[in-house]
Amino acid sequence: MATLKDVAKLAGVSVKTVSNVVNGYDFVKPENRKRVEEALASTGYRPNLGARNLRRGRTGFLGLMLPELSIPYFGELAGLVLQAAQEHEWNVLIEQTLGTRERERNTLSALGPHLIDGAIISPEALHTNDFEDLAPGVPLVMLGEHVVDVPIDHVGIDNVQAARIAVRHLLSLGRRRIAAIGAHPQRHTAAQRLDGYHSALDEAGLAPIPELVLPALRYHRANGAEAMAHLLALPEPPDAVFCFNDLLAIGALRAAAERGVQVPSDMAIVGFDNNEESAYSLPSLTTIAPDKAAIARTAVDLLRRRIAGGSDLEPEDVQTPFSLEIRNSTVA
Repeated sequence: MATLKDVAKLAGVSVKTVSNVVNGYDFVKPENRKRVEEALASTGYRPNLGARNLRRGRTGFLGLMLPELSIPYFGELAGLVLQAAQEHEWNVLIEQTLGTRERERNTLSALGPHLIDGAIISPEALHTNDFEDLAPGVPLVMLGEHVVDVPIDHVGIDNVQAARIAVRHLLSLGRRRIAAIGAHPQRHTAAQRLDGYHSALDEAGLAPIPELVLPALRYHRANGAEAMAHLLALPEPPDAVFCFNDLLAIGALRAAAERGVQVPSDMAIVGFDNNEESAYSLPSLTTIAPDKAAIARTAVDLLRRRIAGGSDLEPEDVQTPFSLEIRNSTVA
């Protein structure tokens, strides 16, 4: 295996010059940089990242705690966090918790500065006192809208406003009997989206109809299909449905098609998350599109700030952008 000395000898420069090039420092003469880069390519030299990280006083790893990787939103978000972290020479350790408090607590308590430099977490069940088991000195950034009284950085979107915009879109199409699929007693994100749903109806002067708000204990296609089957069995079915994620909406589309309901002429459907699948469903799905790349970049940048010595700074609460992607499930 080639060493810095091998590269320096081939390039005709000092070991220090090779080290400066490898570490990305700017104060290297262009002609020397060129010779070093050619020598690096010729020898196939690869830096020892472990040793470099030890010299910097860091592990070179970030933690990422997510509820469920089989849900496309979290899978896509994980890929974007990996990409953002790799730009700063971090590897990412991913833990799936399935949204249970026990697994979230176990993951949190296992985080330590000997293992990671910081962690990005998206909890669904943690309590405030669960953070007492966290090892001191581990910076955290929290994603999503789970509420805990802990002073850490947070990145999310305005779920209330996003849901309000989704339902306003349905109202603008003349829909008045609008259902919601995804209510959940323990998910703060679900509560916020339900608030936005009710707010849009209230703005339009429409009273909520309790039978049109259906729960979903899990946010999978089967749950959406089951809820839609229930709605279509009502004496007066809805003329539109707002689903709290895209998988629920995809399941609802399937159940509607099986029963001969035409989307969007008979019923309009809106989802949430803008997963890749939503653009290829039939019909394609109108959905709220969070800027997942911005969420990932912002979370990694906040961790970088903390790891670089910003532990005394006030926690930040960053709201990232979103948009409404209008497709054929609402506008033919």
